[in-house]
Amino acid sequence: MSTTGPDEVDLIVEAWRRERPDVDVAPMHVLSRVSRLAHHLDRARREAFTAHSLESWEFDVLAALRRSGAPYELSPGRLVGETLVTSGTMTNRVDRLAGRGLVERRPDPGDRRGVLVRLTETGRERVDGALSELMDREAELLAGLSPAEAESLVAALRTLTSPFRT
Repeated sequence: MSTTGPDEVDLIVEAWRRERPDVDVAPMHVLSRVSRLAHHLDRARREAFTAHSLESWEFDVLAALRRSGAPYELSPGRLVGETLVTSGTMTNRVDRLAGRGLVERRPDPGDRRGVLVRLTETGRERVDGALSELMDREAELLAGLSPAEAESLVAALRTLTSPFRT
């Protein structure tokens, strides 16, 4: 990918080097760009989800159910693990999604006291539409990269995020 010259981050780094030559500001070259990209990604996600009448947290729960495969159901505990929220938060989220007809609760046949959360057909249509829209928007964000550059970026980001894996 070619660039036409310095970007905003280059100018910020240059200014900090001038003002604070005693501090190594080299990490800004990478992480300020990651931060700026995250801002654009957040906006793209919000727009994609809003187009399908979903909030980001709703997409996260519905997507976890959709990825689980038919019959698209998980226990609340598995949903907590998939979405990294507390059980109380998940209960509230499932209540709200059930109220909108996007999921339903049903008894867990393997545990008399347990329940399963199942994606409804409406929920499946909604999450599928939002995912398609999101992938279109994310592809636009990455359009300036060649396939080789994208693969290289994936490898670098995987290395960078490896200490934070759960």
